[in-house]
Amino acid sequence: MADDSKATDVGQRYALALFGLAKDEKNIAAVEKDLKAIKAMLAGSADLRTLLASPKFSAEDKGKGIVAVGVKAKFNMTTLKFLGLLAQNGRANALASVITSFEALSAAERGAVSAQVTTAVPMTPAQAKAVASALRTALGKDPEIETRVDASILGGIKVKVGSRLYDASLKSKLDQLKFALKRA
Repeated sequence: MADDSKATDVGQRYALALFGLAKDEKNIAAVEKDLKAIKAMLAGSADLRTLLASPKFSAEDKGKGIVAVGVKAKFNMTTLKFLGLLAQNGRANALASVITSFEALSAAERGAVSAQVTTAVPMTPAQAKAVASALRTALGKDPEIETRVDASILGGIKVKVGSRLYDASLKSKLDQLKFALKRA
């Protein structure tokens, strides 16, 4: 558990440094676009995840691999240099944390808030609009919603905003009921 918090701290520090650099160079949007593309690539490629997470690959190999992916995707030079530095410093495994932290910093800069919405089945456009409206009312800011589908929650919805988790999933309600029955 301690390793997770260290990785998060590392990710936040690197994200803050990248955000400061991108802000100075006035290309926050381009860097964020690149990071979102990497996030999608990580989600879709087991080989890329293995490259970044495996200790079998050297920092140099990880750097070459991730920079080659960035060059192929025509990433901004700031993003490419950052990816190389991250790998060179042996922190390639913290890339997902860096991306999440950077997105939060960028959203805060725009006056928006990032929210991760998880449902058991894909939401319809009307449902997504209703969730966005409810979040806008509750938070007082425009939400930037990232949706996920996780059948294991069985039904309902989970919304994560920053470090807060609002869990109205059927799975958690059943778990609570199970716990209450065991105590009785």
